[in-house]
Order: sequence, then C-alpha cells, then structure tokens
Amino acid sequence: MNFEEMSDAEILNIANPIMDNLMEASTDIDHERHVKDFTDRMKSIVTKEHLQKVCEKYQSENGFFSGRDPVAVFKRPNSAVVVWKQFFTKAKGEYVAEITLVYKNGKYLIDHAMVF
Repeated sequence: MNFEEMSDAEILNIANPIMDNLMEASTDIDHERHVKDFTDRMKSIVTKEHLQKVCEKYQSENGFFSGRDPVAVFKRPNSAVVVWKQFFTKAKGEYVAEITLVYKNGKYLIDHAMVF
C-alpha cells in the first residue's frame, strides 16, 4: 500500500470513521473498542489502565470531544499522517488531533495518535 498514490479525500474517507470510533470509545472509556484499530505496538502502549487515567484527566479538564475539522494529510510510502483541528465541550480554543495510519495484514490501523 503506497499512501503517496492516494488522494487526500481517499485517506480522509478511511481515517474519519477510524477517528470517530477512537473518539467515541475514548469518551466512553471503552478500552476494547478504543484499541480495535491499533497496531500491536500501540496496543502495548495503551493499556486499559493507561486509557482510564488519560481519559479521566482530559474529561475533567477539557470536557468531551466535540467538532473536528481536517487540516492536513501528510503522505509517505508506508503511512499517512492526518491532522485535524479538534474542539472540546468545556475547554476554549483549538486543539490538534493526529493519527498515523498504516496498512498491515489487509487492514488500515493506527500506529500513533495524539490530541494536544
């Protein structure tokens, strides 16, 4: 899979539903659903306990995820980085949401994710 050969729209059509699930599972603090599209490397980092701690912290400080607008897609031969402008229900201002997509064993997976 060469991400450089894909259009931004094609990559966003893949990334948006994956990110929607990630955000909803994070809001629900549902570890199994949250990591379902993660690579094994990411699954080893985001343990159930880690997710619980991170979600409780951001939810108490920022509220829940609300709107998200795409900003950029960065393409590499073996991955794509998607960046969104992220909003919260409680915190004012604009934040960044980012995932790195890879293609492994016939599936698109997240190999990195961050909201800051």
